[in-house]
Amino acid sequence: MNANLTLLPGDGIGPEVIAQSVEVLEKVGSRFGHTFTFQEALIGGIAIDQTGNPLPDETLRLAEQSDALLMGAVGLPKYDAAPVRPEQGLLKIRKHFGLFANLRPVKAYPALAAFAPLKAELLNGVDMLFVRELTGGMYFGERQEQGDGDTAYDTELYTVPEVERVAHVAFRAAQLRRNKVTSVDKANVLAAMRLWRRTVTRVHEDYSDVALEHALVDSCAMHLLTRPASFDVLLASNMFADILSDEASVLAGSLGMLPSASLGEGRFGLYEPVHGSAPDIAGQGKANPIGTILSAAMLLRYSLALEAEAQAVEAAVESALAEGARTADIAGGGTWLSTSEFTQTVLAKL
Repeated sequence: MNANLTLLPGDGIGPEVIAQSVEVLEKVGSRFGHTFTFQEALIGGIAIDQTGNPLPDETLRLAEQSDALLMGAVGLPKYDAAPVRPEQGLLKIRKHFGLFANLRPVKAYPALAAFAPLKAELLNGVDMLFVRELTGGMYFGERQEQGDGDTAYDTELYTVPEVERVAHVAFRAAQLRRNKVTSVDKANVLAAMRLWRRTVTRVHEDYSDVALEHALVDSCAMHLLTRPASFDVLLASNMFADILSDEASVLAGSLGMLPSASLGEGRFGLYEPVHGSAPDIAGQGKANPIGTILSAAMLLRYSLALEAEAQAVEAAVESALAEGARTADIAGGGTWLSTSEFTQTVLAKL
């Protein structure tokens, strides 16, 4: 296979972790007989620095010519209160390509049980998939912020078609897993969430082989820490899934462990680790590359339909962890490998 991939390194530790995923993909290519062509483009704070735009037109042009996008992270403290912010580039590229479903797998590795703030027995069998609606809800609803005034609002808005399409993604994913979907909402308070629950319930009629349960977001947040192994696929709105999947990262040992895939109707997708840009550790070799490496594995699976290759990457990461390879965030104060050293361990397993 020949595939054209656009890299969006972004800010902070983004360039460091993207470099590691490129090495892994090149290794996969040489082992399995594929050719991956890489091109870099600007997004986020570095794009604002160089062009004044968090998503330059040139980036969109290159992305439109690609089979998939692999991103590092966006965000810089100096832009936190600015009218033009790095995160706007990420929201815009998701909207531009219609990437409405964000898949965030969370798996507890036995080798890292000691690093999760839960009793080890609670982590047995933890293997869940968040399906996050990505282009609607409060992050895209009508908003108003009057400078330093006393009033501001963001609107939680959903339509039936928006909920229907992401619900289908969740139910189809469950059919390939353990046939259970937990739909998360706040239907006891919010009108948009009552529409969400009604719509998910109706879509479920097409999936009689999948069990559906509804959970209020606050109780779901509690159950993620008291009975996490009971979850299979969790379907949630843009904001709720954003928060809950970050909470669930503690089950894996670190936010640096989690990958994600943002998908639309076809095979094209944007792949990125769940973690942020972490500018405080940029350039120090402390960044955990696992989230980005596993995002590359998801790219192989969903955009390129290379399942064996994806599994090989995932197995290499798990093998490295099982043999004691650790980055700073999962070393518990003990000996740890640098970002590139950990990747070399993964490459050896491949």
